[in-house]
Amino acid sequence: MVQSFQVQVLRWCAVVALVALASVSPAGVQKPPVVAAAASMNAALTAIAAQFEQARGRHVDLVFGASGALTRQIRDGAPFEVFLAADDTFPQQLTGAGLTRDAGVVYAIGRLALFAPTGSPLTVDAGLAGLASLVRDGRVTRFAIANPEVAPYGQAAEAVLRRHGLWDAMRPRIVLGDSVAQAAQFATTGNAVGGLVAWSVAVAPAMAGRGTSVVIPASDHPPIRHRMVLLKRAGAAAAEFYAYLQTPAARAILKSSGFEVPE
Repeated sequence: MVQSFQVQVLRWCAVVALVALASVSPAGVQKPPVVAAAASMNAALTAIAAQFEQARGRHVDLVFGASGALTRQIRDGAPFEVFLAADDTFPQQLTGAGLTRDAGVVYAIGRLALFAPTGSPLTVDAGLAGLASLVRDGRVTRFAIANPEVAPYGQAAEAVLRRHGLWDAMRPRIVLGDSVAQAAQFATTGNAVGGLVAWSVAVAPAMAGRGTSVVIPASDHPPIRHRMVLLKRAGAAAAEFYAYLQTPAARAILKSSGFEVPE
């Protein structure tokens, strides 16, 4: 946990440095807004930001991490203007603290996936029968999930393992990522048999070719409702990007990136 905290501090310091550098831009040049987002949003939001820049001529800086960690950074004064979380709870905490313009919008519904790297003995199936078989045989070496304390996808992963009666047996073998993106890295390296990660991460180009994955039934865990909020410090460019995220063009990218989009 100490190492995880240090990593988050370093990330926060990097963000502060980024904004400090932006502040020395020539007079009259508007600084791009800094957007904080859940790690599961990396591929989708990067594509949306590029499309936004092409369509509107405005650039945004993106920072990714676990929703809980980003929430703490916002409370501590991190210079974010828009926050895209992977759940309802963390944005609602910020709204309750008076740090947002309003209660925000649910912009996507996430799905959880079981992933096994190439060469793993894990048979990938939506019912986790293959994982249960490995557990019975004592063949689970390491298994990756995001930290449930800070990452909504980690909370969903824990719920799935508990539902299938695997949590207690697997707990000594579980390795926790600071975010779902780091959990995905752990699932593809070392001697891990796999992991439970965001479907959006599993189907991203950087991950898709490194193993096999399957979507976990939504009924196996609480809904992963992604809510975004416009923070009190947001300027005009941030508000424009926030509105753009709700357009059909942005929603189409979310759908193609592994998310469900609410009506």
